[in-house]
Amino acid sequence: MTLKLDPMNRRGMLECLGWAGTGALFTLGGGIASSVTLEQALAAPYGKMKAKPLTFLQISDTHVGFSKVANPDPVSTLKETIAKVKALPQQPDFIVHTGDVTHLATPAQIAQARDLMSGFGVPVHFISGEHDLVDGNDPRPFLATFGGARAGTGGWYSFDTGGVHFVALINVLQLGDRGQGTLGAEQLGWLKKDLAGYSASTPIVVLTHFPLWGLFPDWGWGTEDGPAALALLARFGSVTALNGHIHQIQRTIEGHVSFHSARSTAYPQAQPGVGAGPGPLVVPPDTLRGFIGFSSVNLVPGHGPIAVTDETVA
Repeated sequence: MTLKLDPMNRRGMLECLGWAGTGALFTLGGGIASSVTLEQALAAPYGKMKAKPLTFLQISDTHVGFSKVANPDPVSTLKETIAKVKALPQQPDFIVHTGDVTHLATPAQIAQARDLMSGFGVPVHFISGEHDLVDGNDPRPFLATFGGARAGTGGWYSFDTGGVHFVALINVLQLGDRGQGTLGAEQLGWLKKDLAGYSASTPIVVLTHFPLWGLFPDWGWGTEDGPAALALLARFGSVTALNGHIHQIQRTIEGHVSFHSARSTAYPQAQPGVGAGPGPLVVPPDTLRGFIGFSSVNLVPGHGPIAVTDETVA
């Protein structure tokens, strides 16, 4: 079952939906990444490898505060995610959360999400989703808790680790055509300056909430001015763009850019164009964990597209 909604009506969307999230495991060692399934990771300690890889985990759309029929208790499935991460013999170096940390960005939801995320026991880098905005366009309460030194900006930032440049973009502050995300001139200007000091051989990982690519614009699944950002990234030989928002596996490759939308940790959503529109997909409760889960991702910077192995909670 899907919910029909007007993609231009942000308030109606927030009242009806909880965009589900993703869990993706990335490992990089010596510039070349390796990927294992969750079961293999649990069974084979990194100590048996020649060198410890740089590892990070992507989660998204945890929607703390959501309580509708698609998943009356997404906090429980988030806790299952945390437990699986904690069970890994080698913890990730950090985690990236690609938005919709909360469902309605209330003080209670922000506080609960903060406490839950501390359970990972490793640093977490956050970006906001549309559900993390107060009154549709104010990210300040969210940034006050999850923005760190970035609290005075719209929330975009970058950082470097393991020879990879990470760029976290915010495309939820203003909706565009058909409810797609937008970046805006100020952020695109910042991105141009941010990338200027890096050689074309630097691997780039881009984090967004809405897909940066035009996955299905009629449902708002895209970024209206995404092509402008991709033009700035065109000179780099290895770019991986990761997003949440659509709670299902979708991927494509355009030039040197590999796009990946991962499965939800809360509940599924209809395939693009199937049904009346986007919204939580209600499945029998005893099958839910077969529709949600993690993605193990093999990222080889500068050596072609990423390869994804999907895992379900079940």
